[in-house]
Amino acid sequence: MLREPPPDETRLALDRAVVEAVRARVAAGPRATPDAEAIALRAVLAGLSPAEAAAARTVMGRMDAASGPALVVWGPASQVLAADRYGLVAQLAARPEAALQAVRGGARALMDLTPASPWWGRLLAEPELRVIAALPDHAAGHPRALMVRKAAPGPTGDDRTFWATDSGLPDARIVAMLADAGLAATPLIAVGGLKLFALAGYVQAEDGRLASAPGDLIGVIGAAPVF
Repeated sequence: MLREPPPDETRLALDRAVVEAVRARVAAGPRATPDAEAIALRAVLAGLSPAEAAAARTVMGRMDAASGPALVVWGPASQVLAADRYGLVAQLAARPEAALQAVRGGARALMDLTPASPWWGRLLAEPELRVIAALPDHAAGHPRALMVRKAAPGPTGDDRTFWATDSGLPDARIVAMLADAGLAATPLIAVGGLKLFALAGYVQAEDGRLASAPGDLIGVIGAAPVF
């Protein structure tokens, strides 16, 4: 005969506590700025084991998807990364321009860094659209997709800044010139005459260290926290 499993009131109480906490947090809505969210998330994750941190990030990501701006994705890497972090909630964009148009309307978009498009170069002409996150977002990870939103990112204490240039100089030469100015740069991608670099730390667009950076079409296009 089949036996009904014995009740486990202790675990059931813990499960109910998680559900109630999620309900309350979703109802509270997102914080005012992306950097405020990142700073709070870093505090929440402090002291957790890798397994605990992974579980917490999954829950926090789903809550973010439930209460934050609508999410649009462009590119296969972004689809996978968004599903892992936010669940299956994102709307797929057929073209980079469609994703950016959604951002102009108030959504946020996770977009691939790919040789197929230098879409990130358009942010040089639209300073109201900024990179606010990059996935993967751990320190050892090479960003495969950037999150764009109609919001200004602020410093969180551990960040990387994204800087674009049309300089034809070799990457190594550009990295050396930025190092001479006191900036640590890592090449990310080059497409259609534009190059994208990650600068260590939070670097403002008007930072004087970028005054002598090579290129005619250059600029900071946003920053992202590192966890």
